[in-house]
Amino acid sequence: MAIAWPALAQQPTPAQTAPTTRSLAVLEFELLDDHNNPATKAAQVVRLRNATAQLQRELAERNLYRVVDPAPSFALQDKLRSQQEYLYRCDDCAVQVGQLLGVDLVMATWVQKVSELILNLNVQILNVDTQTVVFSKSVDLRGNDDVSWTRAVRFLVRDMAEKRERNPNYGH
Repeated sequence: MAIAWPALAQQPTPAQTAPTTRSLAVLEFELLDDHNNPATKAAQVVRLRNATAQLQRELAERNLYRVVDPAPSFALQDKLRSQQEYLYRCDDCAVQVGQLLGVDLVMATWVQKVSELILNLNVQILNVDTQTVVFSKSVDLRGNDDVSWTRAVRFLVRDMAEKRERNPNYGH
């Protein structure tokens, strides 16, 4: 008597089961600094700009999101900043930027400077359609220099990528 084996269904590949890459606008890093140290102020402005560019680049390179150029929203962001000190504290501000850019998600970013030695790099992703926070992460860094800022952004993105490999919906 012959045994009939059921046909094995072809297993979908990770690319077939993963959600589509969602569009994301990354807002510029904002700095919370109660110390207002004039000796580090100019360097921090450069670090904020570099951290934003690095974050956008690394998220795109790892294909975690389809990173959209936020330049068309700069006038709106300036207007919102004139009404609200920090955009990261204003969910509606991020949603307005996202709607203008036509993206799925907006990442608000900020660095909290506790001291010259202790800083926290923070990101929060809002879903534009549902107007809800879908992701929030903080990375501690030690030392207020170019190397520590670069390492913090690199760790943040690497950690997100590793967790996305295990859970395709991570950060969505």
